[in-house]
Amino acid sequence: MPFSENRFGKAGQCLVAMTLIGAVAGGCGTAETETADPPGQVEVLELRVQNIRYEAIDLGPAGPSLGDMDVYSGDAIQDGRAVGHGGGTCQTLRIDGGNATMQCSITMELGNGSITMQSLWRRGTSPLDMAISGGTGDYREARGTVRFWDIATPNERARAEIIR
Repeated sequence: MPFSENRFGKAGQCLVAMTLIGAVAGGCGTAETETADPPGQVEVLELRVQNIRYEAIDLGPAGPSLGDMDVYSGDAIQDGRAVGHGGGTCQTLRIDGGNATMQCSITMELGNGSITMQSLWRRGTSPLDMAISGGTGDYREARGTVRFWDIATPNERARAEIIR
């Protein structure tokens, strides 16, 4: 596939997946009226990613170039139901031959807060590991990793390991 056709398949859905994972992590959180998890406890979420929207923005010269951006959104599905939603972007930072390296960031809006994730991603690679870089509400001190597999396919899935 030409590079521009591959953009949605890999970067867009990867980001959507990441966004969804963040949503799941928040949707499975502890309610404020319940006892908070002890510090350092790991919450593991196994999710299916449902991509909703994607847009490739070709900035600068036509075709792949620095600054080009993929914007996406989607839902995180767990046990057959949506447990969160979010979105993010991947921006092209480097082009080396036919390979593009992108910086990706995702924010997942959750009932009890949000989770942010970021990573560098070489377009087309899988799995993708993203660092949980922070959050708000119940996730204000969150850290950990979210791994995505089968990016940009109907079988896309993610595993979030959230340390609070």
